[in-house]
Amino acid sequence: MPLNANAVRVAVTGAAYVAPPKATLPTDAITPWPDTATDIGWISDDGITESNSADTTEIKGWQGGQTVRKVISSSEMTFAFTAIETSKTVLELYHKGSKVETTSGKSVLAIKAPGPDRRTFGFDVIDGDSHIRIAIPDGEVTETGNITYKGDQAVAYELTITAYPGPDGTVAIKYSDDPAWGSAPE
Repeated sequence: MPLNANAVRVAVTGAAYVAPPKATLPTDAITPWPDTATDIGWISDDGITESNSADTTEIKGWQGGQTVRKVISSSEMTFAFTAIETSKTVLELYHKGSKVETTSGKSVLAIKAPGPDRRTFGFDVIDGDSHIRIAIPDGEVTETGNITYKGDQAVAYELTITAYPGPDGTVAIKYSDDPAWGSAPE
């Protein structure tokens, strides 16, 4: 089977977005995000990590105890990244349920115990003229990392977003204008 080096992709740059719950999302890889979506800002050079996990239950046959079937008992899709730009948007994502209040140029963030905070999320992944867009119609920040305040590194906010299934079971939608997506290996 011949190899196709032109189909090798690198996530050179991109962006992460958040919008209110049930926001209208773009339906292709290049249409601008709607005004309701906010660019989360700078992301660390670790990029964005997509994880898909599934737990299975083995069904064993009585005769010989061999596995005769595996049933998916649970599954989860998450996206993790570290925001390195401090903003109202990032602070409110990191501190779920808390709001930054600004008056006369002075801000206060009264941190509350986290509660539900479902939103719409999206990611753009760009390699030259090839674009991948990931839309998450229903997601939520479900994990955060530690914040370190140190003189030789950016204050960083580790966020993990869990994508929840819609009525038809869809947890995320990927769009691309990359010709490699539509071709089979040569």
